[in-house]
This record gives sequence, structure tokens and C-alpha cells, in this order.
Amino acid sequence: MSHSPEAQRPGVKVFYSYSHKDEDLREELQTHLALMRRQQIIAEWHDRALLAGDTWPDEIDEHLETADVILLLISANFIASEYCYGKEMKRALERREAGEALVIPIYLKSTDMKGAPFASIQGVPRDQIPVVSSRWHHRDEAWLHVTKALRAAITNWQEKKQTS
Repeated sequence: MSHSPEAQRPGVKVFYSYSHKDEDLREELQTHLALMRRQQIIAEWHDRALLAGDTWPDEIDEHLETADVILLLISANFIASEYCYGKEMKRALERREAGEALVIPIYLKSTDMKGAPFASIQGVPRDQIPVVSSRWHHRDEAWLHVTKALRAAITNWQEKKQTS
């Protein structure tokens, strides 16, 4: 189904679940994950990889169903999006519960998360300090924290999968 080069590369399949209103932050994250991509540790996919003529719900579902790692890019925009919150996140958490995928919340912007279905999952940056927070001296510090945590989580996920 998919024609995107990202989907055909080796590595752990990573799916981005994000609001288009946060696309600039998704692009920043991808930039910071470039080394992992170059090392073929990850092969990423997001809906901007859709090609003309693709049926977007089918393509999104296919990649959501086959992803090893699902990144939930958390912001008020994400929570307000019926598609992100009601469809993608719901399915991601079902796949996590079944042991089929690693789900990692990435806190982009401050928002109320009390009682959210993903709130009990360890996300990054730690302590739910959003990437755009002024508590980081520079945003690259936040992305470095996220990148290191993702690398460690993906390595751990791969090791668990190999031993099971």
C-alpha cells in the first residue's frame, strides 16, 4: 500500500501521532532524530508522507497498525483533535496493552493531562516539562533529552522483543 521511502527502510517503525497545528514541532523532532534515522535504528512515518492518490485513512491505519513505536506528540491541539485523541491515540493504547507497540508521549506544550488515558505512561521530557517550556535554557536541550530517552526506550524495546 505505502509508497513512501521511509516505510521501506530498515529499522524500528515509528509512527507520529500529532496535530497538524504542531507540525513545526514534529519537524524539529525529526531533525533531532536524524542520526537514529541515518544509523537505520528507526524508519519514521507521518501523514505528510502520503502521496497523491493515496487513500489517507487506509494509509494512516496501515502505518498505525504496523508501527513498533508510536509517538504521541502531546499538546492542547492533540487533545482537541478528534482524530488524534479519539482514533490514533485510542488504537495506539490498545496496541500497547496487547504488547504490540511501544507508546511514548512527548510533551510539546503545557496542557491539562489529569485523567488522560496516556497520563500513566512515562513520557518525555521527564516530569512532563514541555519542549517549549522556558525552563529549558534552549529548546535543543529539551530535544536532546527526548532523543536520548527515545534511543534508550527503542533499544530496550528491541531487546525485549528479541528475547521473547
